[in-house]
Amino acid sequence: MKRSLISLCLLTTIAIAQEASVKPGINDKFLDPKLKVEEWTQKFETESREIFHQREKIAAAVGPKPGMAMADIGAGTGLFTLSFSQAVGETGKVFAVDIAKNFLEHIKARASKAHAANVETILCTEKSVELPEASIDLAFICDVYHHFEYPQATLATLHKALKPGGELMLIDFKRIPGESSDFVMGHVRAGQEVFEAEVTAAGFEKIAEVKDVLKENYFVKFRRK
Repeated sequence: MKRSLISLCLLTTIAIAQEASVKPGINDKFLDPKLKVEEWTQKFETESREIFHQREKIAAAVGPKPGMAMADIGAGTGLFTLSFSQAVGETGKVFAVDIAKNFLEHIKARASKAHAANVETILCTEKSVELPEASIDLAFICDVYHHFEYPQATLATLHKALKPGGELMLIDFKRIPGESSDFVMGHVRAGQEVFEAEVTAAGFEKIAEVKDVLKENYFVKFRRK
């Protein structure tokens, strides 16, 4: 039995290592060292964007608690990072994880100005969130999962980073042919059912869905098995 389990783990590791990109080039603009944070702040932090407009309700539904260690995956300009920082308090920790160095420098500056000493920035890769094993209680992924170029590999590292029983919060665009915008249909590779299946296949179980906050996006909660 032990040998079979080891063999299964090795096969899984090999499969993840050989995983093909699901959407080559989707993160090129964020890997550009000339990325202008000001331009992206205008795009991300505007009332016309549902996520920004409902940011307080989203943060409350996520439920960060004092002393909790959590990760803001794909933190971007830090829209939620400081809110989470206040919620977990001095005894808590917020890892702001992103693939763009310029975003992380911006978040560092925002955290410093707000005296948020519990915020730590993490530069991730296309295949790894780069967080220590069993380092977080909760992971928050908002309008970012569709940017996971190697979802199997990335989810494997996220599963490892979460403590047993830790939770993953997933918010992403509803992709419904005939209903969703042309932007969503062209930019987001798959709909909710596909993304949920990928997450559960990575060792998570769906525990809830928040349906009274967002209209253009869905909000699903998972627990690490």
